[in-house]
Amino acid sequence: MAKHFNTCIFSADSRQFYKELSIGTAKPSSQEQDGIPHFFIDSHHLSDELTSAQYEKEALPLLEEQFQYHDVVILTGGSGMFIDALCLGLDDIPSSNALRKAIQHEYDLNGLDVLLDELREKDPAFYEVVDKNNPARVIRAIEVIRLTGQPYSTQRKAKNAERSFQTYRFVINHDRETLYERINLRVDLMMEAGLLEEVKSVLSFRNLTSMNTVGYKELFSYLDGESTLEQAVAAIKQNTRRYAKRQLTWFRRHPEAHWIKYSQTDQMVSEIVDSFHSMKTQAEEE
Repeated sequence: MAKHFNTCIFSADSRQFYKELSIGTAKPSSQEQDGIPHFFIDSHHLSDELTSAQYEKEALPLLEEQFQYHDVVILTGGSGMFIDALCLGLDDIPSSNALRKAIQHEYDLNGLDVLLDELREKDPAFYEVVDKNNPARVIRAIEVIRLTGQPYSTQRKAKNAERSFQTYRFVINHDRETLYERINLRVDLMMEAGLLEEVKSVLSFRNLTSMNTVGYKELFSYLDGESTLEQAVAAIKQNTRRYAKRQLTWFRRHPEAHWIKYSQTDQMVSEIVDSFHSMKTQAEEE
């Protein structure tokens, strides 16, 4: 796509930002980047964690700058919250550091399941789409619910931020069986490429939010003696499949998105380009 439009690529993968994480994030190699300028790949260190709010703040001016040279910029990645932060802006939702610390303490004492039960009861809509293996997002939702007395989901995206560009969304859609086969194979290839050694190299960062990531947390458990390596690898595959399912649920929140059936790359590019021009023409006429 970037070659077709002679443009650059912005990554919205919330883990490929980090220089220390390559194998477990399936970060594109220099060869795979193929000379195309990439932004937010290897852009930060783990010690410089990037939240969705910080991503919006850093990426937006860079994106505006690129639009001075390109009519089209490609944004890609699987982190829905980061995509929405850049394209739509984040919500102005109240927060309380004291309350968040109290909920964090509850999590430390009782685990995540108790908080998930509360979220399911008080905000079933957000419960359906939240990453249930991400304590930070669950804690944030509970914080807002307790602070306002209202569901977190009703306070998100009341109004999108003004943007100087138009966003066109495309989702590559595999049939489930093929998707799961690809996930299982990818995990095996990651292990062969040295994922365990990479996990060992970032042990000192394991308490960071960014390290609560599929592929790393399961191997942390293995290194702690809580599972066998075989069990850890099986858990990575299972949790990746669950994450993929949540990604698709998130992307369905955008009914304007055009879903592309997975096929040969050239065929998908052609379909996306044709759809893009059609959607762009329609938007201009309106």
